[in-house]
Amino acid sequence: MIDITAYSVERVRDPFGILPGQRYEFVLDIEVDEEDEIHSENGLFVRVIYAVEPERTGIVKYELFERTTETYLPFDLEDDEVEAIDAFCRDRLSEADGNG
Repeated sequence: MIDITAYSVERVRDPFGILPGQRYEFVLDIEVDEEDEIHSENGLFVRVIYAVEPERTGIVKYELFERTTETYLPFDLEDDEVEAIDAFCRDRLSEADGNG
């Protein structure tokens, strides 16, 4: 399981109105168990694109990175970890610039 230790959120601007609904970018600092395959001594963060549309709300895409090198890590999170991140983001949408 992952622990979210810090985060930032920002509304993604769509000046041309191409995307339906709103998009938000979350950057989540995470900690994982040392025995987890994605563990890194340099720390980890997850970049999440989160959509709020009339038909659905949720994660569009997420990517894992090593914190100090900002190296992309080609790993998938477990389903329960994705669900936890989804709930975390949904609960903090009002903190995004221009949304509340």
